Amino acid sequence: MGSRSLETEGFTLLEVLIALAIVATALGASLRAIGSLTQNSESLRASTLAAWSAENRLVQIRLNGKAPPYGSNSYLCPQANVQFVCAEQVSPTPNARFTRVTVSVYEAGRPARALADLTYMVRNGG
Repeated sequence: MGSRSLETEGFTLLEVLIALAIVATALGASLRAIGSLTQNSESLRASTLAAWSAENRLVQIRLNGKAPPYGSNSYLCPQANVQFVCAEQVSPTPNARFTRVTVSVYEAGRPARALADLTYMVRNGG
């Protein structure tokens, strides 16, 4: 009668379960990182589009050649099918030859945080 060898080839169930737990943890971390990158990408896109909206308004003022009247004004300023609200503030500067124009852009329905703030100095009198 031959003796049986208890040695077997392959992995034990415990080793396989530990390996699966490690792989699952790594995949979970990867998915979380991808989700964070996607969210950052959307935020960057919104900020870029908002800056373009503000720049468009400042270019209009620059091309007009004269400063708008003092005061505040809000208006819709969509960009690439995204609805933004531009808030324009026109105020004097310490130098009477210039007027300060600040355009702040907010996501429509979310006025808590400006996505872009641009300021331009317009020379008075053309």
